[in-house]
Amino acid sequence: MSVESGAGTQAVERAMSLLVCFTDEHSELRISELCTQTGLGQSTVSRMVSSLDRLGFLEQDARTGLYRLGPTSVTLGSVALNSSPLFRAARQIAQNLSQTTGLGVNLAELRDDHLFYLCNFEGPKSPKSFTMAGRTAPLHATGMGKAALAVLGEEYVRDYFAKGLADAYTPHTITDIAAMGTALEEIRARGYATEVEELAFGRACVAAPIRGRGGRVVAALSLSGPLSELGLPGRQQELALTVIEAADELSVALGFTVTRVAQPRQPLAAQESAG
Repeated sequence: MSVESGAGTQAVERAMSLLVCFTDEHSELRISELCTQTGLGQSTVSRMVSSLDRLGFLEQDARTGLYRLGPTSVTLGSVALNSSPLFRAARQIAQNLSQTTGLGVNLAELRDDHLFYLCNFEGPKSPKSFTMAGRTAPLHATGMGKAALAVLGEEYVRDYFAKGLADAYTPHTITDIAAMGTALEEIRARGYATEVEELAFGRACVAAPIRGRGGRVVAALSLSGPLSELGLPGRQQELALTVIEAADELSVALGFTVTRVAQPRQPLAAQESAG
């Protein structure tokens, strides 16, 4: 590698390190904060921020002087989403599902032992003032993640726990591998997963896996909202059928041949009351 190309690569890496400093929690930053986070000198950061501002990747608030991600970043994010076959197949299905149920509908793909959200639509019963697209979430503490883990198999689950990824987010989060094994057996038997206050208090969801060509699980779909709106376990059977049918439709769109539509099994409490 020539000196010139090496310097160019370093400049690109430094510029990217500045952009990834911006998060939901820290969406606006000062030059000094960018220096602290990246370890770069003030003159280097100032020069790069000026270039990123000129290209539209960053923009400065005229009143506060703080920098935030600019319109070029939004454009590239939109291009990335629209180039995803999964997003294109799911967008209208997810939007329609949100309208008919009034609940939130989430679509996320598997990426590096996490869920990566591609889109979400919020119904009137589950409003949000922000988008989930681009966010990540853990597999073990979400309905979509557990739906995927149930298909990925025991070896994957053992590796996941061995990596120390099973952090507790609430007292309801499953952090024990044996308990997770039992939960995944139940998910495989009934064809869908639930999550009740395992990631955040007051929230719940019903989720199903999405398979690509060859049957490999590639993503998951969920119906989510406040506990009071989902009405579990009373509506669990109804919501499970809905999300399984939508996930199967997406699997077919990705090239998977669905040979059997899963029939969700009633929750144990419902079976006992019925008997």
